[in-house]
Parts: sequence; C-alpha cells; structure tokens
Amino acid sequence: MVIQLNPEPEEEQEGHVLSDFPDHEQLEITRVERQKKSDHRYIIHFGPYNMTVHEDVMIKFRMITGSRFMKSDLEEIVLADERQRAYVEGLRYLGHKPRTSLEMARRLRQKEIGETIISETVQRLQQERYIDDTLYAQQWAEQRMTNQRKGKMWIRQELREKGIDKSLITETLDNISPEQEKQSALESARKKWNLIRGEVPDKRRKTGAYLMRRGFSGELVRQVLQILVQEENFQGDEDEMYDPD
Repeated sequence: MVIQLNPEPEEEQEGHVLSDFPDHEQLEITRVERQKKSDHRYIIHFGPYNMTVHEDVMIKFRMITGSRFMKSDLEEIVLADERQRAYVEGLRYLGHKPRTSLEMARRLRQKEIGETIISETVQRLQQERYIDDTLYAQQWAEQRMTNQRKGKMWIRQELREKGIDKSLITETLDNISPEQEKQSALESARKKWNLIRGEVPDKRRKTGAYLMRRGFSGELVRQVLQILVQEENFQGDEDEMYDPD
C-alpha cells in the first residue's frame, strides 16, 4: 500500500536546525558529548554552534573532535539523522503490536517528522516486512470473526479506519466463507438468546438487534434467528413430551 502524504520539504527542518550556522566556511568539531537522558544521542559542538545526532549517524559521518564540515555537509547529516530517528521510532512503535501503514504514518507525524521522511520510513518498514497490510488485514479479520464474534460489516469498518486499502479489505473479507460468518453469528446469538428472559418474540427482537450492532447483515440475522426459534420450539415440545404432570 502506498500512502499519499502532503509534501513538506525537509529543507525547512534543516534550515531550522542549522539556521545560525555560517554558510561558506568550514566548521570544526570542538567537542562531542552524550546528551543527558539519552543513551544514543550526542551533542556535536562547533565552537559557539551545536547540533544533536544519533550515535549511528555520528559514527557513519565520523563526527569526532577535529573533523571539519561545511554547512551543506551538515544539512545532509540532519536529513540522515531525521531518517534514523523516524526508523527507530517506527521500530519502537511496532514493538507493542503490529501496525498498518497508515497507523505508522500517523505515529511519525505525531513525533513531528517531515512527510517525505515519513513516506520513506513506511516504505522501508514495508520492504523489511515489519509492516504488511495484507497479513495484518487477514489476521485482524480472523481474530475479530473467531474470537470477538464480529460480522463482516463491523470488520470492514475497522479495517477502513486503520487505513487498509478498499480492494484489500474486499479480498480479505471474500476469504471468509459464508459458513464461517454464519457459525460466528450463531454462536454469538445463542449466547445472547439464552441470557434473555421473556417470550420468544422478545428474545428474537433483542437478539436480532444485538447481532446487527455486531456487524452482521440483515439476511444473516434472519437466518440465525430462524434457527434459534426452531431450537426454542423444539426444546418446548421436548419439555411437554416429558412433563411429569
């Protein structure tokens, strides 16, 4: 899935970080110190100027005391650092549970990462199979249908909210057989039916409304209620047959 994002040139971020740095002179690193409360970020001092970078970026660009850089070099480093920050944040976010491409983009946007780098990061995580919207949709639908007893309409809406492509949602739901959904609806309905006190019409009305709220279609609800009414009638006939009075 390709996410369409609003372009936001990273040059604005570079300009903000390096706004006080002189444009046309070499800058020599005078001191490197670890940033407080961060194990992997360092403050790089260029005399009166300073910037912070991730440890991996610092090593990659050999940012050690005595090294010299032009402002244009530092602009490249700022972008590299932003990419690294986005990637690390993405992995951290995935550490809790799987995410969709859209969920990841929203998370990185909350961290005030530029849109172009968000797009690059999401694509990298997809290529490395940390994000897989197809697998996510399949597992989500199966879990909601099997464990939560939700209907296809409910699952469709949830997947839409998570940014799954419409064609992928359709494909995912098509893989759920009518028998699977009917069994899920029947098990959920039977549990609800047995909790309701009252006559059959009342149980039918309340159970039907319950199934509709859980995302089952009207036709499927009708079929399930018909089965439950038949079971109720059969149980009643059986009770009369063996009534000791």
